[in-house]
Amino acid sequence: MAKQKKRESLVVASKVKTYIRDKKMMTASDCLDALNDRLYQILDCAIARAKANKRATVRPQDI
Repeated sequence: MAKQKKRESLVVASKVKTYIRDKKMMTASDCLDALNDRLYQILDCAIARAKANKRATVRPQDI
């Protein structure tokens, strides 16, 4: 399997960790990477939906 290029993080790690800690839970070392990957996936789908509707603006309903 080819190694995938690491993408820029879209999440603020300290904010995510604080949120999880406030819920009396711990954050796994790979949790932020998984969250970032999922966020890219959500945004890519939203962008595709906006393009399919012939729009250049991603709207809340696209997400």
